Amino acid sequence: MHTEKVTQHIVQWLKDYAENAKMNGFVVGVSGGIDSGVTSTLCAMTGLKTLCLEMPIHQAESQVNRAQEHIAQLKSRFPNVSDARVDLTPVFEEFKTEVPETDLDTLNLSLANTRARLRMTTLYYFAGLHRSLVAGTGNKVEDFGVGFFTKYGDGGVDLSPIADLLKSEVYDIGRFVKVPESILNAVPTDGLFGDSRSDEDQIGASYDELEWAMSMQDMGKEPNDFSGREKEVYEIYSRLNRINQHKMIPIPVCEIPQELK
Repeated sequence: MHTEKVTQHIVQWLKDYAENAKMNGFVVGVSGGIDSGVTSTLCAMTGLKTLCLEMPIHQAESQVNRAQEHIAQLKSRFPNVSDARVDLTPVFEEFKTEVPETDLDTLNLSLANTRARLRMTTLYYFAGLHRSLVAGTGNKVEDFGVGFFTKYGDGGVDLSPIADLLKSEVYDIGRFVKVPESILNAVPTDGLFGDSRSDEDQIGASYDELEWAMSMQDMGKEPNDFSGREKEVYEIYSRLNRINQHKMIPIPVCEIPQELK
């Protein structure tokens, strides 16, 4: 990948899109991870107003520290960057008191997705205040490979500047645009469960493995073409890609036959 040229292309694409939409800039949720670190930096590089928004919900201190380090660095580099912090922990806790109690196995996942959707709502609140676009932070493996995002949570955005980049390519750009080392070296995590589980813990495979599986699927390979760990990874990727298609395709519309109208 021609990292510098790709970076310039994304920055120009962001700027053109915002100007054509007659919007003032961007709002980005900053989590302390590589994807939000790269996305917010690319938005800042447009010269348009870029609001970095922290939205902790029982967040680990290490994630908060990385987010704040990144935001401080961005503000020192780009005069068009501002920040805000909304602690959504009380909102999340109040929400839990208003919904029925349950011991279903799906409870933790449902609550994790609720966190992401509370953040989406908050991002759009600020976007509305400032006539800005919500910039998505999903990469290609997450958005179009395994569907590792929350529908109408972190998947609810106006535009996706890094969604055609593999995770490894996001890291390449992160190094080029000088994202802090603490973020570059951090273990990827969505931070939605209030514990230390990583993305790899949840998925069962690393991003390098998933990128390999994605390329194998593009070549038309089948699980039985592999053995050992490769077969295991390919089966993980194939299963997630299949069951999460509802996130990756347009919302189904029931089209009414003309003769019924």
